Amino acid sequence: MNRYPRDMRGYGANPPDPKWPGGARIAVQFVLNYEEGGENSILHGDAASEAFLSDIPGAAQWPGQRHWNMESVYEYGARAGFWRLHRLFTGTGIPVTIYGVATALARSPEQVAAMKAAGWEIASHGLKWVEHRDMPEAEERAAIAAAIRLHTEVTGESPRGWYTGRCSVNTVRLVAETGAFDYISDTYDDDLPYWLEVGERDQLIIPYTLEANDMRFATSPGWITGEHFFQYLKDAFDTLYSEGESGRPAMMSVGLHCRLIGRPGKIAGLKRFVDHIRGFDGVWCPRRVDIAEHWAKTHPPKRRNRPSDMEKNEFVKAYGGIFEHSPWIAERARDLELGPAHDCAAGLHNALCRAFRTASDDERLGVLTAHPDLAGKLAEAKRLTAESTSEQASAGLDALTDAERARFTELNTAYVDKHGFPFIIAVRDHDKASILAAFERRIGNDRATEFAEACAQVERIAEFRLKDVLP
Repeated sequence: MNRYPRDMRGYGANPPDPKWPGGARIAVQFVLNYEEGGENSILHGDAASEAFLSDIPGAAQWPGQRHWNMESVYEYGARAGFWRLHRLFTGTGIPVTIYGVATALARSPEQVAAMKAAGWEIASHGLKWVEHRDMPEAEERAAIAAAIRLHTEVTGESPRGWYTGRCSVNTVRLVAETGAFDYISDTYDDDLPYWLEVGERDQLIIPYTLEANDMRFATSPGWITGEHFFQYLKDAFDTLYSEGESGRPAMMSVGLHCRLIGRPGKIAGLKRFVDHIRGFDGVWCPRRVDIAEHWAKTHPPKRRNRPSDMEKNEFVKAYGGIFEHSPWIAERARDLELGPAHDCAAGLHNALCRAFRTASDDERLGVLTAHPDLAGKLAEAKRLTAESTSEQASAGLDALTDAERARFTELNTAYVDKHGFPFIIAVRDHDKASILAAFERRIGNDRATEFAEACAQVERIAEFRLKDVLP
């Protein structure tokens, strides 16, 4: 199978109601990244100094050298910024999730003690605050295991959540394979948690954010003042809160860094945002692990056969009858680039229709002629497919008067004589009277017009059939 692994559909047009505790309209979750002491440094055995997420303009790595200014910027986060944020969140009673780099936590025992005393969650942010993108799988797997060991040693508890940040394409899979985490946050793809199937494991994903994130004080385009940060957070919150009032509660993540938002001029914007959300009812401010526990209890994983994962024989057996007596359409559709987006009725319908639309005129004519006459002899002899039997019955075509049956027989004969294929209509869009009206109107069309209309009706019938068996 030519399979496309990315999921471009997600929950689709109708995401689930998260049923947040207390009927909350929104979950606002604050993350404080603790990376100070875990960044690139030759003191830490790295080849160069750090260059990422600081207030140093145009920062670049210094190979083989300590970067004194960069180190001091990170040190500010641990020495001053952390405590300013600690006072804010403990003072307002809002618990946070720490994304803690294991080596950084090991170098900050007093801060770790304060995190624990506050009841904050300490999730894993990896072993070191370094890029994973070029790590061979074996090396990254070893780094994940080492992070878990050191984190547990330093905090006294194994981490229940994971976020790498500077991850590789393999990170989520490798972390899930450990079986050690209630959730992973190395995605930015949704406003709600979701389950990801990784082998035999159902792994909960709680997406994170790079936009409602103070990192944009250190990137371009980004924030210049605390007011800019506040206004963006406020707009995001107000939009999501309004959606929650309309029956679509969601989750808002806010990403923070001690050395960035911990500066006086920046934290003022965060304080305004905290004051803003405290003025609303129905706002839940949990730790990330609280969201994970709630989601696992309220929306447990449910596995199902997914079209994009099926072997060819299974796929054709399941969907070969969607287009009447034409399994070759399913065979060709399966050879397309299928992925999670095709595991729903709309997605698979698109794939099957592509196979139908690119077929020759003779092949499509074969699909048309495979359809039975409406209320014809096959129906009378009970030789229709189960799908056709149900469809014709839904419009009352299985209970015709003698006069109605005679009229259908007359129209069927005239239509086939003129066009060379049966009259086809998606009967679930009609009742008996409108079907007869369409029959009488369409019989006068030229063959090309009617061929195109019949093909469109075949696709509509397929859409209904897929909605019967897929989300």
